Amino acid sequence: MDFYGINPAVLIASLMVAAVPIMLAAIGELVVEKAGVLNLGVEGMMIMGAITGFITAVHTGSPFLGFLGGAAGAMVLSLVFALLTQVFLANQVATGLALTIFGLGLSSLMGQGYNGIKPPRTPDLPFGPLGDIPFLGRVLFSHDAMVYLSVAIVAAVWAVLRYSRAGLILRAVGESHDAAHALGYKVVRIRVMAILFGAAMAGLGGAYISLVRVPQWTDGITAGAGWIALAIVVFASWRPWRVLVGAYLFGGITVLQLNLQAAGARIPVEYLSMSPYLITILVLVIMSSGRGRASLNAPASLGQNFHAAR
Repeated sequence: MDFYGINPAVLIASLMVAAVPIMLAAIGELVVEKAGVLNLGVEGMMIMGAITGFITAVHTGSPFLGFLGGAAGAMVLSLVFALLTQVFLANQVATGLALTIFGLGLSSLMGQGYNGIKPPRTPDLPFGPLGDIPFLGRVLFSHDAMVYLSVAIVAAVWAVLRYSRAGLILRAVGESHDAAHALGYKVVRIRVMAILFGAAMAGLGGAYISLVRVPQWTDGITAGAGWIALAIVVFASWRPWRVLVGAYLFGGITVLQLNLQAAGARIPVEYLSMSPYLITILVLVIMSSGRGRASLNAPASLGQNFHAAR
């Protein structure tokens, strides 16, 4: 049954796809911030993942290698951030912003000549008769592997942070790097590994945009998805399962405004179109205030540089 020309099953299935890039980027950034590092370069890493994944998939003919290429491209870019902030102790906010600007420019340069080229198609998983179930078949069993992998990654991050020794160490570094260092943990090494993981997730999210969500390359293809991912981390109060909910909410708003426009709704779709970005600005403002960070349960050492000699 359609409502005002919008099929609920198609709408829900579409928002699940739309949520994948920001969910991956957000869960990666959550791990980075749990380690006490504030990386505002998510947008730059996502768009680098988008172009490197696109180039890899086009030249190899393999979407799987394309996703690996996207993760690798973002990780290489993140090494610059890790070097500047963890070795040379540069300001994390300024370095992250510079990383985004650099990533946007470099991706535009690398993408010259790839406009109008279609990447190899990423196939949906074959669920057989399950895909024919009314409503649920369209909603749950008609997606590619990355839709399900993104949810699995959120579950894995939650389990590691909550139940494993590695997760406990990571959270300890984010809460008090001096205390963690006094206990013998390699704070810089742990933070660099967290930065690389966050970059890999952002790269996968960017590659998903250029290979599945919008299967082509255009400059600025991420369209602010990295900033939304940053906002979702704060919206989720640094809890993995809330990242899943936040990503679906933001993805739903994005898909809904497109469907309302196609259905000819009288409500100005510009309001819905700009709402994710207005919410992004709001939560980033809250994040920047000390009182907001405390109330949202932010890691105590978030954004603070560590030096072993202190």
